[in-house]
Amino acid sequence: MSTYVPLISSGVAGPLGVLHLPRLWQKSSLEASSKLATGYPGCGKGYDQMVLDGIGLDRDATLAFIKANKPTYPQFEAWVKSNATKLDAASVETLNAAIKGYNHDDETRKCILSANGIPDDASAPKDAINLNNLDDWKEFHDAVLK
Repeated sequence: MSTYVPLISSGVAGPLGVLHLPRLWQKSSLEASSKLATGYPGCGKGYDQMVLDGIGLDRDATLAFIKANKPTYPQFEAWVKSNATKLDAASVETLNAAIKGYNHDDETRKCILSANGIPDDASAPKDAINLNNLDDWKEFHDAVLK
């Protein structure tokens, strides 16, 4: 069975405007189908939990819905609209700002940059969204294109 590196960035939002929600759906859906690449959590404690907490979704209920229903992304967003307790504009804006403003620790940043052959200088990305993108693209390259 094939496994897949998730390639939807945390910097992407769907129609609801919630950053990382499409990636959470993709990773959790892949895990529910036993198709998530090794090393990726279906629903981790970082951005995944930030989104769940930020819009007021129950972790277990969210994962159970994905596993039982295998929803398309629009179907997932419809469920989110019916179940999230904090989808108001202010809550979404606060969550999105937290996601955009999150930086990895120095060790993680240096590891990702080094693995990608990028010098850790003033021009290197510092934010987790771009560093995670680099990490995903390297994993995809190594797993599929190499």
